[in-house]
Amino acid sequence: MTLLTIGNGLYIHLTATSSIGSIIAFEVVAGLGGGLLFDPPLIALQALVSQDDTATATATLGFMRNVGISLSIVIGGVIFQNGMQLQRSNLRDHGLPADLVKDFSGADAATNINLIATISNQAQKLAVKQAFAWSLRNIWIMATCMAACGLLAGGLVTKKELAKEHTETQTGIRKKTEIVAIMPDSQEAARAAANREEVSA
Repeated sequence: MTLLTIGNGLYIHLTATSSIGSIIAFEVVAGLGGGLLFDPPLIALQALVSQDDTATATATLGFMRNVGISLSIVIGGVIFQNGMQLQRSNLRDHGLPADLVKDFSGADAATNINLIATISNQAQKLAVKQAFAWSLRNIWIMATCMAACGLLAGGLVTKKELAKEHTETQTGIRKKTEIVAIMPDSQEAARAAANREEVSA
């Protein structure tokens, strides 16, 4: 979580003129942090719940991860669109045509990024790139704050020694088979059933 927080924080410093080397370095830091968060939280969760609840806890963690990913895409898209909308006047001041201003500042700004290559004026092209960079910066600020919250929450995870002995958990058909095996034999069961019928009669 520390690496992920630092990596997302470094993304905030990216601009339209940032070098490829700095971008790769920032991605490595954030990537290491994100990659190390795949299995350790699952192991910690499974160690802290009973064996009967392991499957439920694992499925719940996967569900919460999917919900978080979905929310990050939606919220990040809204933040980016609002950022580009705020850059409308700046793009207009740099002399961009009205149709390009509309394409770059509307809801489809992310899908129109290829239109930057069609701009011949270098000053206007740089202004559009800076507008995109500024809007992306707002997403990284949010991501850094979320990662920092996760870093603080990680301190609340209880320490637990992992057991070295294997304990088998029996569920489903095997558990039902054991219950049937400890029931009385067929003759006693038949007599019990007959007695119940006589009492009910």
